[in-house]
Amino acid sequence: MGAAASTGVVLPAIGASYEGGFFAGTISHTANGTATHALIVAPASSGYNTSGLKWQNTSTTTGATSVYDGASNTSSISDSPAASFCTGLSIGGYSDWYFPARFELEIAYYNLKPTTQSNTTSYGANSYAVPQRTSNYTSGDPAQTSVSAFQSGGSEAFETGYHHTSTEESSSRAWVILFNQGLTFHEDKGDAQKVRAFRKIAL
Repeated sequence: MGAAASTGVVLPAIGASYEGGFFAGTISHTANGTATHALIVAPASSGYNTSGLKWQNTSTTTGATSVYDGASNTSSISDSPAASFCTGLSIGGYSDWYFPARFELEIAYYNLKPTTQSNTTSYGANSYAVPQRTSNYTSGDPAQTSVSAFQSGGSEAFETGYHHTSTEESSSRAWVILFNQGLTFHEDKGDAQKVRAFRKIAL
């Protein structure tokens, strides 16, 4: 089992089956290193669209600008195949799945990186991560996850292409993460990219 949260909740190991999906790590909504929520990624078989979905059919400003609260973003987005995919899920008895924010998805990359490829060194600082990361990635940190199911070719592995996040950058662009090296930038909302649903548990 993993570490106990401040509330006394004992969390499982990273990558372990948990609450409808798999435990991906914790996040601090207060950005002070104290975990406020446990993050859960949906199972690949039922909550991961790898063929690609648009962020929005017709680009408009939505106000989905949170970098750490995908649930809040998801509720703000309209006309979104990506958001609709996530909110339409019912997995393991849970129907509170949402489209993850930029730093939520980044925590999953850091903890469940699928490949052995070197990381970009231009991104990686994340004040919402637990523990906080104030520096960018090194070429070898993060390393490939030790969880075999999440390694490339594993049954739960993230694919290595671009993944949409729910964090809007402008009326026409939103943030994406490249899952073989951690490159993070904004891409056209009309581009179809991979989408994996998340849910979270308050700690």
